[in-house]
Amino acid sequence: MTSGENGRTGLQLKAGPLMTSAALVGVGGVIVMAGVAVGSSHLTLAVRQWIRDMEVPPSELAKLRWAQAKTAATAAASAWQNGLSAHLEGVS
Repeated sequence: MTSGENGRTGLQLKAGPLMTSAALVGVGGVIVMAGVAVGSSHLTLAVRQWIRDMEVPPSELAKLRWAQAKTAATAAASAWQNGLSAHLEGVS
């Protein structure tokens, strides 16, 4: 052994910088959680206000669109079952 060697091999870490980095990561996580909470509450309030300001509520709009889709599906099924002959008879 030389005078600069102390017999220790492998990875040597100091506790101070590791504890500092862990504390900073923890503080950063708390700040992130606070930011997410503020942003999501603002977004929730904005969406609620937007829905209140709508002329037709989303539930009524969904019912209307569902009725339109059922009517269109029924018409398409009828046209498919009757075929081209029913269409040509109506044109003549």
